[in-house]
Amino acid sequence: MKICMFTNTYLPHVGGVARSVAAFADDLRSRGHAVMVVAPTFPDMENAGEDEEEVVRVPAIQNFNGSDFSVRILLPGRFSHQLDRFAPDLIHSHHPFLLGDAALRTARHRGLPIVFTHHTLYERYTHYVPFDSAPLRHFVIDLATRFANLCRIVIAPSESIAELLEERGVKVSCRVVPTGVDVDFFGSGRGDRFRSRHDIPADAFVIGHLGRLAPEKNLSFLADAVCQTLSSLEKGVFLVAGKGPSTADIRQIFADAGISEQLVLAGEVQGDELRDCYAAMDLFAFASTSETQGMVLTEAMAAGLPVIALDAPGAREVVVDGSNGRLLPQDALGKKFAQAIREACDEETLAAWRKQALQTAKEFSRQASAGKLEEVYREALTAERHSAVPELDAWDGLLETLRAEWELAASKFSAAIEAVGHWSDNPKGPQ
Repeated sequence: MKICMFTNTYLPHVGGVARSVAAFADDLRSRGHAVMVVAPTFPDMENAGEDEEEVVRVPAIQNFNGSDFSVRILLPGRFSHQLDRFAPDLIHSHHPFLLGDAALRTARHRGLPIVFTHHTLYERYTHYVPFDSAPLRHFVIDLATRFANLCRIVIAPSESIAELLEERGVKVSCRVVPTGVDVDFFGSGRGDRFRSRHDIPADAFVIGHLGRLAPEKNLSFLADAVCQTLSSLEKGVFLVAGKGPSTADIRQIFADAGISEQLVLAGEVQGDELRDCYAAMDLFAFASTSETQGMVLTEAMAAGLPVIALDAPGAREVVVDGSNGRLLPQDALGKKFAQAIREACDEETLAAWRKQALQTAKEFSRQASAGKLEEVYREALTAERHSAVPELDAWDGLLETLRAEWELAASKFSAAIEAVGHWSDNPKGPQ
C-alpha cells in the first residue's frame, strides 16, 4: 500500500502525536508499505536531510494560539506534483484542523478513502486561545466530531476514547489502534549514565515524569503530591523531563516546600537519552486526565517502571491497580497520591510491580499496533464509499461560521482591552 499521512506536528518536535506518526510510518515501511508524511516546516528548523519521497514539508501557520486553528492551509504548487508521483492509495489524517482540512480536500479531490486518528481531546486545550469558554469547548468537540464523520474510518488510541467518540455522535466505523512501544529500545537504557550526567546519586529513589510540561497535564497536582512524598524521603528525587509553560510552577512548588535540591529538571530528551532517562527512574508518576492513550506509560513500563496514575482515558487501559502500579480515582487528593508513591518505595512491592509492568509493555508492542493499522487500511480500501460533496459543502459552511464568530469575539475583546487601557489612563473615567 501507499499511504499519505497529514500531521500538524512531526519530528524534530517532541510530543506524543509526532512520535506516534513517526513510529507508525517507520513500522509500515518496514512491513513493505510506502509512506509519505506531509508535515509543517518552521523558520528555525534546520534541514534534517529528509527524503522528499518520505517527508514533504509545507509552510506552517505559526500563531496556532489564534483563530487560525481552523482555517484552510493552501498547499504549495509542487505538492500536487509530488503527490502525483507518489500516487497514494489512501490518506491518513492525524488532526481535524489545519493540515487535517488539507488531507480531507486531497482525499476528496483524488477520490481516495481517508482515515482519521482522533489523537487528542481538543477541548482540553482551549485555554491556549483567548475567549476560552464552555461554548468554545463545545464548538471544538462538534468540529472534531463532524470531521470524523466525513472520513471512511476513525481510529481511537484507546477503548475509552472509542466509547467517548460514539457518545459524541461519531457514526462511522471506529477502530482501536494504540501507538506501539519499542520494548527492546526502552528496555535497554543506561540509567547510571543519565544519573551521572544530572548529578543524581546512585542510591537515590527517583520518582520520574516525562512529557510536555503544560497546564492540561495536571502538573501542579503532581508536583505537590511528589513534594509530600519527598518531604519524608531523604534520598528521594523528582526527575522531570520535558519543557513547557508549567516548568516555573513545578520549580516554585518545590521552592515553597524547601526541597528544591530534590528536583531535577532535565529538559527535553530524545533518542538514547530518552531511554536512559526512563532507566534512571525507579517509578513513573502521571496525573494527567487529558490523554487519549497512555503512550509515555507504556514506554515507562517497557523500561520496567511501575506507574502511579489517576483513572482517566489512556491510563486505565495500561495501569492495573495493585498489579503494575496504582490507578487512583480521578478526584483523589494529593495526599492519597503521595501515599501510593510511598507504597511503591517498598522493595518487595516495587519488584512485583516491575515484573507486571514489563509484561504489560509487551501487549503494546509496535509490531502488534502496526498490524492493527494495516487491517484498518485494508478495511478502508474495501469499504463502501459514500457521497461527500454535500458533506464537504457543510464542512465549508461550518468553518465560515467559526471564522465569523471568532472575528466577532475578537473585535469585542479588542474593544474591551482598548476600553480598559483608556480607563487606566483616566482612572476617574470620562470627564
